[in-house]
Amino acid sequence: MGVKHKRKTWKWDTIILNKTQELARFLLGKSENLDFVEPVPSLARSDSHELRNRILRLTQKEACKRGISKSTLHYLRKHAQNEKSFKVCNKVAARLEYNMNLK
Repeated sequence: MGVKHKRKTWKWDTIILNKTQELARFLLGKSENLDFVEPVPSLARSDSHELRNRILRLTQKEACKRGISKSTLHYLRKHAQNEKSFKVCNKVAARLEYNMNLK
């Protein structure tokens, strides 16, 4: 996922590299400026407790009706049971939303 910085969209690894180079120039005395404030990272999680509960409550039959395959449901459940953050692709997320709005 990219972030807007200096009128362009950059990947975080590129921004980290640029900030490291900026720090090196500052430490060597080649630059007087050091800015670690911009860009500000967005640390919002995309996997809420509500989404996790939706996935765990979803039956195989309901998932099949909405076009979610058995293997996809298996991995969704596996990730939902873990405390680590995980992503759900837009297509599956839309099917989960549609699924839960029917109840």
